Amino acid sequence: MPHFTVVPVEDNTLPSYDSLEGINWVDHRDSGHSYPGHLETVSSDGHGSHKEDSPFLNSSETSSRRNDYYDRNLALFEEELDIRPKVSSLLSRLVSYTNITQGAKEHEEAESAESSKRKIPKSPNMGTLMGVYLPCLQNIFGIILFLRLTWIVGIAGIIQSLLIVLMCCSCTMLTAISMSAIATNGVVPAGGAYFMISRSLGPEFGGAVGLCFYLGTTFAAAMYILGAIEIFLSYIFPMAAIFHTSDAHGGDSAMLNNMRVYGTICLGLMALVVLVGVRYVNKFASLFLACVIISIVSIYVGAVKSIFSPPEFPVCMLGNRTLVRHMFDECGKNIGNTTMPSKLRQNFCSLGNASDPHCDEYFLNNNVTEIKGIPGLASGIIRENLWGSYLEKGEILEKASEASVDVHGSLENFYLYVSADITTSFTLLVGIFFPSATGIMAGSNRSGDLKDAQKSIPVGTILAITTTSLVYFSSVVLFGACIEGVVLRDKFGDAVNRNLIVGTLSWPSPWVIVVGSFFSTVGAGLQSLTGAPRLLQAIAKDNIIPFLRVFGHGKANGEPTWALLLTTLIAELGILIASLDMVAPILSMFFLMCYLFVNLACAVQTLLRTPNWRPRFKYYHWALSFLGMSMCLALMFISSWYYAIVAMGIAGMIYKYIEYQGAEKEWGDGIRGLSLSAARYALLRLEAGPPHTKNWRPQLLVLLKLDEDLHVKYPRLLTFASQLKAGKGLTIVGSVIQGNFLNSYGETQASEQAIKNMMEIEKVKGFCQVVVAAKVREGVSHLIQSCGLGGMKHNTVVMGWPYGWRQSEDPHAWKTFINTVRCTTAAHLALMVPKNVSFYPSNHERFTEGHIDVWWIVHDGGMLMLLPFLLKQHKVWRKCKMRIFTVAQMDDNSIQMKKDLATFLYQLRIEAEVEVVEMHDSDISAYTYERTLMMEQRSQMLRQMRLSSAERDREAQLVKDRHSMIHMSSLYSDEEDELGEPVAERIQMTWTKEKLNGERRIRNNAPENFRELISIKPDQSNVRRMHTAVKLNEVIVNRSHDAKLVLLNMPGPPKNSEGDENYMEFLEVLTEGLERVLLVRGGGREVITIYS
Repeated sequence: MPHFTVVPVEDNTLPSYDSLEGINWVDHRDSGHSYPGHLETVSSDGHGSHKEDSPFLNSSETSSRRNDYYDRNLALFEEELDIRPKVSSLLSRLVSYTNITQGAKEHEEAESAESSKRKIPKSPNMGTLMGVYLPCLQNIFGIILFLRLTWIVGIAGIIQSLLIVLMCCSCTMLTAISMSAIATNGVVPAGGAYFMISRSLGPEFGGAVGLCFYLGTTFAAAMYILGAIEIFLSYIFPMAAIFHTSDAHGGDSAMLNNMRVYGTICLGLMALVVLVGVRYVNKFASLFLACVIISIVSIYVGAVKSIFSPPEFPVCMLGNRTLVRHMFDECGKNIGNTTMPSKLRQNFCSLGNASDPHCDEYFLNNNVTEIKGIPGLASGIIRENLWGSYLEKGEILEKASEASVDVHGSLENFYLYVSADITTSFTLLVGIFFPSATGIMAGSNRSGDLKDAQKSIPVGTILAITTTSLVYFSSVVLFGACIEGVVLRDKFGDAVNRNLIVGTLSWPSPWVIVVGSFFSTVGAGLQSLTGAPRLLQAIAKDNIIPFLRVFGHGKANGEPTWALLLTTLIAELGILIASLDMVAPILSMFFLMCYLFVNLACAVQTLLRTPNWRPRFKYYHWALSFLGMSMCLALMFISSWYYAIVAMGIAGMIYKYIEYQGAEKEWGDGIRGLSLSAARYALLRLEAGPPHTKNWRPQLLVLLKLDEDLHVKYPRLLTFASQLKAGKGLTIVGSVIQGNFLNSYGETQASEQAIKNMMEIEKVKGFCQVVVAAKVREGVSHLIQSCGLGGMKHNTVVMGWPYGWRQSEDPHAWKTFINTVRCTTAAHLALMVPKNVSFYPSNHERFTEGHIDVWWIVHDGGMLMLLPFLLKQHKVWRKCKMRIFTVAQMDDNSIQMKKDLATFLYQLRIEAEVEVVEMHDSDISAYTYERTLMMEQRSQMLRQMRLSSAERDREAQLVKDRHSMIHMSSLYSDEEDELGEPVAERIQMTWTKEKLNGERRIRNNAPENFRELISIKPDQSNVRRMHTAVKLNEVIVNRSHDAKLVLLNMPGPPKNSEGDENYMEFLEVLTEGLERVLLVRGGGREVITIYS
């Protein structure tokens, strides 16, 4: 805790404090006085991510430290009041928290001081009706209701149409329930579906679904524009068509070209309006909504009126075939009761003579009749319209109840009949209708403007869906009960003189529907062009998709100029398709994808039962969410299986892109919670028992040493660990800092960060753990004992060789190493010691040839066999070949040993050359004897050196003269212990007679000690061990001097710790002359098996 010095001063200004661990300083101990110098309320990383260290909202007011600082009632907590507010202060800030209005930055980005001073957001004051219900109505009711619903009823019949409406509306209702649960689980800033999904399922899902939602909104703009152009060219001003058909059969292509031209012009004008005056779009939203409501009301009034006085829209029939009404003036073969041929006869007959053989055969054999296009609600036509009548492309619309002579007519007169322009099916109709059920997110998109979003969003959205669903259900029944079937199946109104079909039923005039639907469609298109760029801008500002960053910028007032440009270009693609029936399924896919993940988010959060999942909306259940998710998925494939695959592929690619390239975000999302639950479940399953030999893989604990600057001293240890990653096992990188944890926390954090950075450079996927201990030896022991969790614990320790241990005067330089070897043995862990690790290859090197040699001297459970196989999976070692050497004594049958070893490797499915090396008995050489003698002399000398600190420098020089070696720093030396007992170069002391005599005796004994060293005779057991080490080294160097890597059994340390120095010497002798050596010690269990 910081120390303060209290000085009485006259000035009342506040002292400045540094931020505490990344949290902006806020004094929470007072209330009532604001300090304008500290206006940031939530610490943010600048990329839209909260720093959850500070959970207090809008804490922008600081206060003078008058008497509250010394509040006697809270004296027990006064030291914590620096970083923790009083409850009264916290509550006052929470009450004053206001939601950010729509179009502003997301609440995660703390507002700057300048913007706070410049503009204070208005308090949101919209209620359920104006804020949620009416906007949802406007967005849900769309062009499909006016242009395609009558056609859907005619094609599918009333029963199947009701089923289509039920499926689509049930899907959106279930989604609305899930959305209400998410929206009421805390404060939802402006951001709509993207914000809810991304914060519930994480940046990967959020980015993928956010872009799908953006594409859906963009294609919705294209669909609305195409609908508006269709109304304009077909029903308002047909003469405006630029392209005209040259023959009777090219009408469709001419119409599509007209749609493309006018659609592009309309899109450009709308984009210009959005760019210049977006505020006018919002102001006219009420007018557009009024057009929709008036149009719907006129339909109901017209349906009721049809009971008493059906509107006059006669349909001309030739036999049972429907004729195009605007191609003739009188529905008959002759004019009135005369014999004068009518225009209809002239169209079917080339000369107008009834006996002329050029007349159409079907025309000659069938009568011309006229039926009512709108029989009325009381006519009973509903019975004929109950069942569907699906059509193939080019099939003529026929009325089954009309009499007809079935003869073939001339194809030249085909244009006179009303025919189907596309092949219809139930699945196609679902995809076309579903966009009329979308738009349920309008309330959540305006959450920043709502007075009580947690109450208004569920109530308004569910009421809006209920209202629109009732309108759709009733409209299906009314259309089927009032309108003739062939008229319903006539998509463009050719049978009723090119009138809008739904307009024929409306009162007082069809123009009410035509004009109302045109303006509502234009308004919906403007709303989509306004909303889509802002959604893209929100995704870009979250910085989760790097290549979208440019679209986060805009004009000075925040308008998303670049995002609007991209939206216009994508919408133009939909315009070029030019068919409303082709564009509608595309946006259905994207909206269904979005709704699917809203349901998934709610289901995941509900099943995980995270502590923060406390929605105010209680009428939800995970089963409803799963049902909604299943319905969304089913509707996607029902509508168009190939569009569904494409949409899912786009979302999947975006997901993987964000996963690998996107920015790391921690939003407390449900997928992270799901990972935690899955990890917990898996760990509990692993706890059942040790893994089978077939499942054994190296779970590494890599022990690293850091230098004084907290940099990794030997990064090639991490390189080696990454090259073993083919084992797909756990990797834990550990290090020890000497000291007191209370005083070394910051150093620990810095060390962990340095190790994580190096792990990222070396591409080591794993975990890092740094412990603080009084002694390094104890810290290493703690790591070996406590690293890992449950069944995910390390089974192999990797540590470096203690270079320069011979030159070190401190025995801890090599005792730490030996102690670690003993700890791994006691814990039944495998051990790997890469010697000369600085010569090991980096991940960028490639061995194009060479050998990995395994010297299998004692059986260690198969570690020596498995490790080369895993290394060869890495690109560095892939081209190396494997050789296995084993040692045969005089009484061994070396030929049989080689056969057995080859068979063993064959059963292990490991390809390797096999060699058996025979070691003959020989006398102990003079070199071995001399080497052992030097080893024991050195050990005796170091023991004497520790007796007198005054003689240490002189004795060490003697050792250096006898054994001149290269000075290298120790990997695991307790330099920290040296710090505890510093050796001063010059000691100031007061001499007494006793001290003087003691010093003289020590100096007089020095020559005697030296003579004792000369007369030492080496211990016979040490001579035998040295003999083994020398002989093995000669054989290994002879056979493997050019090997890229040599793997060797590591002998165990002596049981008596007095022989530790000799053990280190034996290992040095064993590995002399080899460039890269990996000493391996098994953990006492089999790690490889011949069985499948």
